[in-house]
Amino acid sequence: MKKWNFVALIAVGVVVVDQLTKIMIRDMIPLHGTVTIVPYLFNLTHVTNPGGAFNLLASSDDSFRIPFFLGMTAVAVGALLYFLRDIETEQRLLLFAVAGVLGGAIGNFIDRVVLGEVTDFLDVYIGSYHWPSFNVADSFITVGVIVLLAHSLFWDDAPAEE
Repeated sequence: MKKWNFVALIAVGVVVVDQLTKIMIRDMIPLHGTVTIVPYLFNLTHVTNPGGAFNLLASSDDSFRIPFFLGMTAVAVGALLYFLRDIETEQRLLLFAVAGVLGGAIGNFIDRVVLGEVTDFLDVYIGSYHWPSFNVADSFITVGVIVLLAHSLFWDDAPAEE
């Protein structure tokens, strides 16, 4: 499979799964409602986030916040597409990571454009200590960034000298 087809397939898959899960949560769980999946560890909790990661800029005025996040998404997508040009077709893990970040960014972008905020629902916790709620898009962004960082820090793609 060609590089661009592979990336498009993964990114579109992430967007579809992200949007379908958010639609299901909005339809099945009232806002701030919770369904316990694994007691003291994992819930589905319907919340919204007008800001970025960890509610960054959530209390900022809409006239600043929405254009800021839409602009940042456009810059991120552009940078990812530029970066993709230099990744070899055989580097499937790296392509998957970039595609996951791309799909996640687009998934959250759709929420911001359509709803003005992002739907989050994955609630991981131990006892009363909760990690901030997140969604499928956030998961792919996080894992993709970790893979990209690990690749840049630990894997050398330079050809071996003879």
